[in-house]
Amino acid sequence: REFEAEIRFYSGDDPLDVWERYIKWTEQTFPGGGKDGNLAAVLERAVRALHGQQRYYKDPRYLSLWLKFGDCCNEPLDLYSYLRSQEIGTTLALLYITWAEALEARGSFRKADLIFQEGLQCKAEPLDKLQAHHKQFQARVSRQTLLALEESPGGDSMGLLEIAEPQRSSLADLKGRGKKKVRAPISRVGDAVKAVNPNSQPLAALQLSNTPSFAVFDENSVSGPEIPTLTAQSWPAPPVPRAKENELSAGPWNS
Repeated sequence: REFEAEIRFYSGDDPLDVWERYIKWTEQTFPGGGKDGNLAAVLERAVRALHGQQRYYKDPRYLSLWLKFGDCCNEPLDLYSYLRSQEIGTTLALLYITWAEALEARGSFRKADLIFQEGLQCKAEPLDKLQAHHKQFQARVSRQTLLALEESPGGDSMGLLEIAEPQRSSLADLKGRGKKKVRAPISRVGDAVKAVNPNSQPLAALQLSNTPSFAVFDENSVSGPEIPTLTAQSWPAPPVPRAKENELSAGPWNS
């Protein structure tokens, strides 16, 4: 109640300070999280209340608040892209370290290295911390590469940073699940999947007939590491957080 009252009647020149103390108090009082702490809701209110205040865009406290909010989102990678498009925290090493670690956890080693390289080119502060995390990341990737080579001596010696991102196989045979043997009703073979009617057009042609042609980008044909670019765009609202469990909307108590 004290924090809510301070936020409601605040008249100072640093509203971020109140939200930062409120969030720290919530984390310390409810270390296990849950409904009682309601940390996700407080973080969402904070980023919405301070949204658009560019004086905080280079403030480590503001970036830390956003990154904590990203932990409550369904897809934090979208939030990191949003922060870069709005130039929030792009001069701070913490953004690139957190972003790269999230990519590394998903096995996207090449993209993680590109994010590190982008932060180094921007000379994000503290630069020595960013450089240390980058070296640790390279050591982990090299160690995994050596382990992979030991397990398969006759395999390819290509490093993990040079391996293309795993892709879903298109038009593959359908597989059943469960103890019983399940046979897929359709065998996907040939250059395209055709409809049941022999006079109809292929399914691929029907889906792409109204789509403009475009050139497919081949990352293997590009020489040297390329930093991905993102066109800045104005989002009407921050990313949507995870669904909050066990929360009911207000309603009448009786008829």
